[in-house]
Amino acid sequence: MVAARITVNGKEAPISPVAPHTTALDFLRERGLTGTKEGCAEGECGACSVLVARPGVNKPTDWVAVNACLVPVAALDGQEIVTSEGLATAGAPGTPPVLHPVQEEMAERGGSQCGYCTPGFICSMAAEYYRPNRCAHADSDGNDSADAEHGPNGFDLHALSGNLCRCTGYRPIRDAAFAVGAPADEDPLAQRRELAPPAPAATEYTRDGSTFVRKSTLAETLRLLRERPDAVVLAGSTDWGVEVNIRARRADCVVAIDRLPELRELTVASDVIEIGAALTLTEIERRLDGEVPLLAELFPQFASRLIRNGATLGGNLGTGSPIGDSPPALLALEASVVLADADGEREVPLADYFTGYRTSVRRPGELIRAVRIPLPLSPVVAFHKIAKRRFDDISSVAAAFALDIEDGIVRKARIGLGGVAATPIRSLATEAALEGEPWSAETVESAARVLRDEGTPMSDHRASAAYRSAMLGQSLMKLYAHTTEAVSS
Repeated sequence: MVAARITVNGKEAPISPVAPHTTALDFLRERGLTGTKEGCAEGECGACSVLVARPGVNKPTDWVAVNACLVPVAALDGQEIVTSEGLATAGAPGTPPVLHPVQEEMAERGGSQCGYCTPGFICSMAAEYYRPNRCAHADSDGNDSADAEHGPNGFDLHALSGNLCRCTGYRPIRDAAFAVGAPADEDPLAQRRELAPPAPAATEYTRDGSTFVRKSTLAETLRLLRERPDAVVLAGSTDWGVEVNIRARRADCVVAIDRLPELRELTVASDVIEIGAALTLTEIERRLDGEVPLLAELFPQFASRLIRNGATLGGNLGTGSPIGDSPPALLALEASVVLADADGEREVPLADYFTGYRTSVRRPGELIRAVRIPLPLSPVVAFHKIAKRRFDDISSVAAAFALDIEDGIVRKARIGLGGVAATPIRSLATEAALEGEPWSAETVESAARVLRDEGTPMSDHRASAAYRSAMLGQSLMKLYAHTTEAVSS
């Protein structure tokens, strides 16, 4: 088998003999690329962000910013990455490097203070700089956008939602983001988008008692999982990376599934939408392009762009967390999961998938291949996430609603809840209280009282049980207020 290698800033470098749990961050810093910083080791600050060449949505390749502190460098075997040092280009002999347009604007507008967070900001900004069709959404008049989160150059500030500046220098960083133009035709990283990204290499190597494996096909992977049911299945590593860094978790065997073609398909049929379990949330968001409105509400509230560039639906469901953001929305959409093992596949309604705290019906050797959402979709939807911060935070309570309302009567109601029980749950009692009733203040107030008693919320450092119950009722009242506002306007 070919030795594990990675292309960094245009130059190949061997990965081995590092341990399989070694992060891309540590790998880069050990090789002198110290622009990549460790700030939190949890994917919350973005000081470690780098660019990775990934399959594109609108072009063969997208430059995607990811948290190098979470991704094992072994998972980037055969891949191509660019760090903040690699963005500048060589100048004439005896002259300093020529700054990248993003770097130049950050310098010109004072976007760097202590400098610790700056390389991470620059990599996230560069990913947005190279986003296809960004400039197509620019303000044609050259005026500052009425939306403070989108610049006149089409730059989406949410691209920086995973980057923190401890010096609170956000205004000049925003100014720099809104000042960059379109990539020049001769820009090598812009030209690189027209070529396919490198295919992930099938690999297997062992060091320090741990083995990292990537197979080429789903069938090979499932056979391996039958032999090693104790293996950690790795997709975006946004959860496992935290376990490795903060809790010093180690695995005897890690199996990467993030690039398996069979887990990366998205199909829309007349009666169902099927989403591959290894597609990242960013890929799903851009491919669906609002086709599932409830998911379109969910995605901007799911962590940060840096996390969404790695996180997957399969991983979010696979962890079984009761405070995962996607399960409430998928429960409201009546989704099901397709589970696969070496013997075949089975489809399980998501409402029947969770069996207890971080446990599910998934058997040893079985993985989630896809998520299926039945069509047609309910027209009245909302996703309410109650957290201490608007973005990049864990929810105290999450509630997702999908309602069919015809002639003022609730014909169908589906409600998914997170953070109020040991598992994500369907709010069956509240659904029953709504269905067949008029969509009126009286009905909603009565159903809100039922909703407050759903689940078994607990008190912890994020919220008290009483607060969580109160927020459930308020979520339904908020949905009603928004629907009546829409009708009146």
